[in-house]
Amino acid sequence: MTALLTIRGLSKTFGGLAAVQNVDMELTQGVITALVGPNGAGKTTLFNLVTGNLPADAGVITLEGRAITGLAPHRIALLGIARSFQDLRLFTHMSVRDNVLASVERTAWFWQGAGGSARRAAAQAALDRTGLLALAGARAVDLSYAEAKFLSLARILATGARIWLLDEPASGLDPASRSRFIALLRGAVAEGVTICLIEHNLDIVTEIADRIAFLDQGRKLAEGAPAAILQDPALRSIYFGERRT
Repeated sequence: MTALLTIRGLSKTFGGLAAVQNVDMELTQGVITALVGPNGAGKTTLFNLVTGNLPADAGVITLEGRAITGLAPHRIALLGIARSFQDLRLFTHMSVRDNVLASVERTAWFWQGAGGSARRAAAQAALDRTGLLALAGARAVDLSYAEAKFLSLARILATGARIWLLDEPASGLDPASRSRFIALLRGAVAEGVTICLIEHNLDIVTEIADRIAFLDQGRKLAEGAPAAILQDPALRSIYFGERRT
């Protein structure tokens, strides 16, 4: 299968710390890839490099053959790459609907300008799909933790992005909410969305991921099917803090 997003030789250093070291990786359309590794492995830094929130020291990132390395974050987002954050970053005192509308606004205030009806329709559809339509007028700050997680996903859904980078999207969810969340991701993948997620819960990884890329100390140590990666004794020892010297 042809890669949608390709990473070659990507590196980033902070002072004397090599956060990402010469990483090669591909994201293929309709595939869910999980980034797995111990804390400090470089997973979130890798997301920040792909989205342009951090400049790379070396390497190239291409989207369908077009180099996007060095582009501003808003330009990368307009090309169809959306992300979530572990801390969600919602507009807490705005309504649920306005949070979603803000994510699809490109040039003007979301209640102004041409195309407003299309943006409102996209927001409405995203809220309906995530089960938040009845809470559209509520403030984000008043949502439950699970509802806030679904709002974060609704913001991405409304953009129509082709690639989703999700930082621990299902962490802290109760079993019923987690099942709903995973079903939403699977539904998006069936429609052609490509997903890369950071996840520490290996049960979730096993349930949802098609492939795993294992990072440690900024390096990609392995990539492959979940069963092969998660059953590797050496990788498990690193993940669970039993590093062999």
